[in-house]
Amino acid sequence: MDVVTLLDLIQQGYYATYPLLLSSIIALAVAGERFWAFRGLDARMLGVSRQIGFLLRRGDIDGAADLVQREAGDLPIGRIYRELLPHAADAPIDDLLALADGHRMEEAQALRRNVWLLGTIGSAAPFIGLFGTVVGIMRAFHSMGLAGTGGFAVVAAGISEALVATALGLAVAIVAVVLYNYFQVRLAELATTMRVGVTRFIDRVSAFRGERGRRQVA
Repeated sequence: MDVVTLLDLIQQGYYATYPLLLSSIIALAVAGERFWAFRGLDARMLGVSRQIGFLLRRGDIDGAADLVQREAGDLPIGRIYRELLPHAADAPIDDLLALADGHRMEEAQALRRNVWLLGTIGSAAPFIGLFGTVVGIMRAFHSMGLAGTGGFAVVAAGISEALVATALGLAVAIVAVVLYNYFQVRLAELATTMRVGVTRFIDRVSAFRGERGRRQVA
């Protein structure tokens, strides 16, 4: 009596199980890349934001630009500051705000790169598994029709194949949805950090200009 292994069932239902296995690899690759990209990002951006705020409070725009160049060039908030600092001394505050919002949206969009794949896989995987289930059951009944008899022995392979496709589809979907929701929360946190950093930058620039104006008037 032949023993049917899980690998045999996966191979038999290749039309559903192979796409699901590929989807799981893609989901894990995207999650790993985003985990690596987000590691320690909140703390680093907050630290740079505080240092920039301290320098701007003293009116040291050149020092702030040098700090961004040396320590924050690879950070989303650092790239925003790099675009804003050349205009910090003389650009109208409203223009500075508009420029900051535009660059902040660009950086937020870059942080969301490929995360949509997790949501897509989480939504599609159960349907791929359901497709495998339906086809497996159809094949089981087809085998029954060819044999001319019923019974568990005739339909067992097809039913097993169908159940494997369903289980694999649900497993891939659960993992993908959990990862997608986690990254949605992380993206919201990072977006808030960038918003706070930009607001702090604008406040410090406004304060610096006011202090400089009073010194000139005096």
